[in-house]
Amino acid sequence: MLRGAGQARTALRGTIAVVLAVTALARPAFAEEAGPVQETGPLPVPSGPPLPVPSGIALHWLETRMDTAGPRGLTLRFRFVAPEVAGAGYGPDKASADLQALCDGWALPRIAETGPQPAELVLDLSDRVVPFGASDETAVQFFEAYSIADGACQWELF
Repeated sequence: MLRGAGQARTALRGTIAVVLAVTALARPAFAEEAGPVQETGPLPVPSGPPLPVPSGIALHWLETRMDTAGPRGLTLRFRFVAPEVAGAGYGPDKASADLQALCDGWALPRIAETGPQPAELVLDLSDRVVPFGASDETAVQFFEAYSIADGACQWELF
């Protein structure tokens, strides 16, 4: 009987070691898709499959930024690029619908359930890569701000 208990304890130690190793190497889902926050330097042009939005444009995630200096507290900024937003058929109504869909279906699920919760989400949609905080008068950009209420993005006056 002691031999069986010893084997079980050894197997348990092995299992714990594997779980700890996997946990240490695992990255949260947010990091897998969002990658590191870009602080300086040129931003890469997004690639890969476009994100689904109501307008059907080819839209790509660019970066996610976390700011503590938002007007309401912790602010997460999700930036997206879609050259088609500069087209004649795309405007504020389509941008608003696309950004709401992105907030509810893409950004909100990527907010960690533990740790400080953001008071505000800001989504930015641009026709080209523009470094954060830079001014480019030739770029077409749309911005929307949201709070989180009842598990959904609630549009806020920006």
